[in-house]
Amino acid sequence: MHGWIILDKPLGLGSTQGVAAVKRVLRQAGHGKVKVGHGGTLDPLATGVLPIAVGEATKLAGRMLDSDKVYAFTIRFGEQTDTLDAEGPVIATSPVRPARDALAAVLPRFTGPIAQVPPIYSALKVDGERAYDLARAGEAVELKSRDVVIHALTIEAAAADGPLDEATLVAHVSKGTYIRSLARDIALALDTVGHVTMLRRTKAGPFDLSGAITLDKLNEMGQARALEQILLPLRAGLDDIPALALSPDQAGALRQGRVLVGVHADDGAAFAMLDSAPVALVDVIAGEVRVVRGFNL
Repeated sequence: MHGWIILDKPLGLGSTQGVAAVKRVLRQAGHGKVKVGHGGTLDPLATGVLPIAVGEATKLAGRMLDSDKVYAFTIRFGEQTDTLDAEGPVIATSPVRPARDALAAVLPRFTGPIAQVPPIYSALKVDGERAYDLARAGEAVELKSRDVVIHALTIEAAAADGPLDEATLVAHVSKGTYIRSLARDIALALDTVGHVTMLRRTKAGPFDLSGAITLDKLNEMGQARALEQILLPLRAGLDDIPALALSPDQAGALRQGRVLVGVHADDGAAFAMLDSAPVALVDVIAGEVRVVRGFNL
């Protein structure tokens, strides 16, 4: 079992609980001990695409963390919570409700490279401690601004006329972007306050909701011992890079950690394969091929 299972994570489930669910189903289906990891944390109050790496795919989980994501999210205007979502208590209110035209007008300010301050209720570390642990303990938490990229930001649903109590947006973002912070800052730019009431990840790297399954479906396939039917291949996590065909001798050399020279291939990352068998994720520079992650298959 080597590849990807894409969960449509339900509300209330943490990412680590999603990993645990896949591990449990794999054991029940007779696959014994298999390495399992996730390719991008989703808060318990968020739903949607959670890539679960199985077996050798866990070597690519870090690359998945660095990939772009797409989220749909709803901002409720007029109330800000300490967690910036529906979980925390209200800490600020405003009578101002923006019009749709005003909302549309500020979105370009949040498109492209921007700086944002992460929520204090986040997993970022401050002096070795998780920010959310410090916040829950009542300590003052100061997080530095960080640079992220918002590739696209559009309105998905909002009333055409009158003041908006809420609006749903879609954001295509770089790694490290906090949607809760984005919602907070959009509301502030509209001279009000706001927080996220719905957050759904619709895409993570190459994976979207079209290939995602529910926990019920996962359990059903596990009981039928048919998990192979929902397991996407290792290559699915690397569909944005070219394949590099190897000869048996070249594959053997890479598996030994040696550098290939004189290879005719474009510079950059590549997925080295012997016939249909994955060998390694490699880096090609000036005709030299070096292993970045080797696969034991």
